[in-house]
Amino acid sequence: MQRSVLITGCSSGIGLDAARGLRARGWRVFASCRQQADCDRLIAEGFDSPRLDYADESSIADALAQVLEATGGTLDALYNNGAFGCPGAVEDLPRGALREIFETNLFGYQDLTCRVIPVMRAQGHGRIVNCSSVLGLVGMKWRGAYVATKFALEGLTDVLRIEMRGTGIHICLIEPGPVTSRIRANAIPHFEKWIDWENSARAPEYASLRERLYEDRGPDRFELPAASVTKKLVHALESRKPRARYYVTTPTYLMGALRRILPTRTLDWLIAKG
Repeated sequence: MQRSVLITGCSSGIGLDAARGLRARGWRVFASCRQQADCDRLIAEGFDSPRLDYADESSIADALAQVLEATGGTLDALYNNGAFGCPGAVEDLPRGALREIFETNLFGYQDLTCRVIPVMRAQGHGRIVNCSSVLGLVGMKWRGAYVATKFALEGLTDVLRIEMRGTGIHICLIEPGPVTSRIRANAIPHFEKWIDWENSARAPEYASLRERLYEDRGPDRFELPAASVTKKLVHALESRKPRARYYVTTPTYLMGALRRILPTRTLDWLIAKG
């Protein structure tokens, strides 16, 4: 029988490449997006594309209901991928900014996952893959809100993996470093909504952040295409013994190693130096 997978955040970047890559391998892909216009575009491309917004509980329930109706009540895999950033100094992050980003980057993942687990328990198997980041391993300046969600996701996923032992449900993390996507452009509205940088004690320092956000300077150093993530996702979904973690890009491998061997103060200095 054709295997089925629900992928979130498929409007562009990692999610879109994963949807296309898995469909090419014979999966029935449910490629969800937050905006209906993006869903319509994917439907025109031949995908099943339910609208799913992590910040909207009813859309999560409706999207999963559509998937299960289409498959006859089964789902082989879930790839939690959609997320956004809210750049700014930690001291400038208001409570509302953290509440908003956690709703999508963590609470939405948890909500959807908890709805999917009973389906996978009933069928006796399943794969749940959460897209984390190198920023789930180490913190970096200006990225405090995003880092907080990914650190939390790492911990929640680790515990879930332990708890799911023996159930036939495998839990994995994918941890990309710099990958070609729209995450920087998509962060601009959140930066403009929440960060009062002009009245910040760090106002002069924001020049470099704003330049990075608003100017297209081409690929980052070590940046890889989204296909590099899809390659690891394929192993997580199709291998008989999937790994707990999949690093993607040189910076993730490097930071994963340095976090284990360097004293915290030394690692802080190295990251701050850039």
